[in-house]
Amino acid sequence: MPATLLRQPSDTALPDAISIAEALAERLSHNAAERDAAGGHAAAERQWIRDSGLLTLSIPTEFGGQGASWSTVYEVIRILARADSALAHVFGFHHLQLAGLTLYGNAQQQRQLFEATVHDGLFWGNALNPLDKRTVARATADGFILNGTKSFCSGSVGSDWLTVSAWDEQAGAALIAVLPTTQAGITVQADWDAFGQRQTDSGNVHFDQVTLRASLVLQQPGQTPTPQATLRSQIAQLIMANLYLGIGQGAFAISRQYTCEQSRAWFASGVETAADDPFVQHRYGDLWLLLRPAEVLADQAALALDAAFAKGALLTARERGEVAVAVAEAKVLSHRAGVEISSQMFELTGARATSARFGYDRFWRNVRVHTLHDPVDYKLRDLGRYALKGSVPEPTAYS
Repeated sequence: MPATLLRQPSDTALPDAISIAEALAERLSHNAAERDAAGGHAAAERQWIRDSGLLTLSIPTEFGGQGASWSTVYEVIRILARADSALAHVFGFHHLQLAGLTLYGNAQQQRQLFEATVHDGLFWGNALNPLDKRTVARATADGFILNGTKSFCSGSVGSDWLTVSAWDEQAGAALIAVLPTTQAGITVQADWDAFGQRQTDSGNVHFDQVTLRASLVLQQPGQTPTPQATLRSQIAQLIMANLYLGIGQGAFAISRQYTCEQSRAWFASGVETAADDPFVQHRYGDLWLLLRPAEVLADQAALALDAAFAKGALLTARERGEVAVAVAEAKVLSHRAGVEISSQMFELTGARATSARFGYDRFWRNVRVHTLHDPVDYKLRDLGRYALKGSVPEPTAYS
């Protein structure tokens, strides 16, 4: 596929973005199973993503980006996840870091970093993990010195810039900042060894006497975030929901194709093809009813997020909470769809479909690992509170 840049501003770019994403997903699918088995860093394939022009999709047009809505970004993530959920994850988290510039950064930081991302084709990685407080910040006359380690740093290997959080013990709170990945004292460790999402470059990042200039601090330690700023967690959660949904869609499509083209009818079924077996049809109906509601709620949540994002500083705490409810609904159903479809598909395709040459197990392994990011039970708790008492989730890094 030749490198093609998105040329249209705002959401008139939707047809271009979707067609480019579909072509990229098709290209990624050719060696997705082999790369999943090998693990490691997909340098060539990440370059394909750079070349596609999709890295600028969420950047506002005033800075040279595509200015696409979050609905469009999530649709692209979902398309990529059908073929390769690991690189869809890396792509989605790139746009999460860009969202942080809008939500936390000042006008000068946004202009400098957005324009550099467009001009230089920058790929962003994550070193923000809020539950890992091992990276500490010590204040200096013109910024901070960072020391420590961050875990679960998705997209860090091969990235150009990182979003970083660090604990300021004096303030008793964390700061949020950005740094070039190649800055002196930063070491990215490619040690991600989970059994799924194996090419998400999600290892540890180490900081050894790293100088952080004040101009690169997006949010000072102890600074109370606005309702607008707390949308970052909702952007992240909906990225995950669309990853799970894309995996479920990919597993369903692969399973359907295998059933129609290769599965043998069970001898007691009385039919000639597996696709004509009423029990097989019944089971596909059940899986379809896992998939469709998840798709609908994911699309509705994206529209709610778009509306909230557009309100900017005028967004109220209640409006932000309503977005969190919509995102929680989408995430719970996408979680269920991804896990169930990627597991039950083998009951429908049969023993031959478990051959290693197909690599179909990657769908289940990938969604099983990623759905452990944060407990789905707390999403159900939040939804129960909303259903019973009308209370919206308290803003945290996960809700």
